[in-house]
Amino acid sequence: MEHSMEHSMDDKKTYYTEEGYKKLVEELEYLKGPKMKEVKESLAAARELGDLSENSEYDEARNEQTKVVTRIQDLEEELLHAVVINETEIDTNVIHLGSSVKLYDYDFNEEIEYSIVGTNEVDALSGKISDQSPIGSALLGAHIGEDVTVSSPNGEMKFKVLDVWRQKNN
Repeated sequence: MEHSMEHSMDDKKTYYTEEGYKKLVEELEYLKGPKMKEVKESLAAARELGDLSENSEYDEARNEQTKVVTRIQDLEEELLHAVVINETEIDTNVIHLGSSVKLYDYDFNEEIEYSIVGTNEVDALSGKISDQSPIGSALLGAHIGEDVTVSSPNGEMKFKVLDVWRQKNN
């Protein structure tokens, strides 16, 4: 039951579902547009208050500008190395990045569902787990009906793969 990872060893690449990639692009557009305009207006208003050396509003606006510019640079770097997986080509018999899965948890005698997403899309509350996490990486390549053992800091966990399907975009 060895699963080979088909990802290249290029550490710069980050894998995204179409939904996750779209959210990055939307955040970048918001920061470069409305948010940057808001920051520039705050700076202009603070400058009008006079002496910049003792002007806390100006300092706050400059700090906000620095944060926004840094986030824009980070997003542009992420998007440069982003690889969007084509979810329509996902084989629903095998677990891939972009798959949703229903598992039977032997330890807790219950069924659970996860969606396997890129590391920047993780949302534990909605069951989105990273393809790099112990459970996510152990599930990659598994088939329906297969048992998967996950080694975690808390010991081994054992699951049976009950179902696999493509994630639905919300």
